[in-house]
Amino acid sequence: MHFFPRTVLGLFILCLFIRPSFSAAQSFDTPVDYLEFIGKANEQLTLKYMVYISSMSHGKSARKVEKRRLEVLDAITNTRMNVMGMPPYKGDKSFRDTTAVYLKILYSVFNEDYSKIVNMEEIAEQSYDAMEAYMLAQEKAQEKLQQASQRQNETQKKFAEKNNIRLLENTSELEAKMKTASDVMHHYNEVYLVFFKSYKQEAYLMEAIGKKNVNSIEQNSNSLQGFAEEGLEKLKTLKPYAGDGSLLSACRTMLNFYKEEAKKSAGISDFVLKEENFNKIKKKFESKPAGSRTQQDVDEFNKGVKEINAGVNAYNATNNELNKKRAQFLDGWNSTVKRYMDTYIPEQRR
Repeated sequence: MHFFPRTVLGLFILCLFIRPSFSAAQSFDTPVDYLEFIGKANEQLTLKYMVYISSMSHGKSARKVEKRRLEVLDAITNTRMNVMGMPPYKGDKSFRDTTAVYLKILYSVFNEDYSKIVNMEEIAEQSYDAMEAYMLAQEKAQEKLQQASQRQNETQKKFAEKNNIRLLENTSELEAKMKTASDVMHHYNEVYLVFFKSYKQEAYLMEAIGKKNVNSIEQNSNSLQGFAEEGLEKLKTLKPYAGDGSLLSACRTMLNFYKEEAKKSAGISDFVLKEENFNKIKKKFESKPAGSRTQQDVDEFNKGVKEINAGVNAYNATNNELNKKRAQFLDGWNSTVKRYMDTYIPEQRR
């Protein structure tokens, strides 16, 4: 009985193929040679893809690493052509043909699905729904790759059984990295969506404040408080990755800040109303010639000035406090994300 290490397929592409070099007349003396030839074709193409996803996980946009996606496509095309040129093993072409079909599926996913993902990324931050759709598209693409890998693995096992080869479980270092990357990104995505929902809602609140629209300020502050509270409850259901709860903690800090901001925005609404009222008093006061102004007019105007000055001071104090906390906590969130990615998905280079 032959013994041959069978690699464990993970969520990403764990059964990919490099470009083999062989002549059309090349033959394989044993089934192990045949199986090993395709099996060893894994690492270079897997490495190309690992470089691609590693670049995106370290802050580079899909658009910026588009060249690497195209390189993966070229590698898949070259590999598929060479695999299709392999001779059947003793008349059995099932493993070869299934491998070629598998590579065709990979090409389709990278050429079509990931091309759409590149385009979706450009509008992902415009809304929560767009961001959710973008992340869902990534997950769906990975599911297709996983399903194709599983089918390919079954064909490999059948070939081995037919030729009396015992496959030994083995996971290479690169394959372990791919599986880790899958789990790491899944945890990040689920936490990020919780964060992004309130983050985007805060942007709507800031826009309303900028326009000094009291109704819009109140509506958006209520929504922000609701989303923040909803997010805090959601975080309770999420498990840390490998015992590391840093993302959950950083997200919780941001959501608590958004709750505080939503509550304090009531004071901003009051200031906007006071400002509107003062502008009316001022307009009325200035519309009268100085000699026609009564003591009541002067007292009313002075009272308005005193109130608006107090309101400005309170508004500035609140605004400065919120701006300081926002900058501090966002910096903490971004630093935590970077540290998380650097720790669990070290940047893969060529």
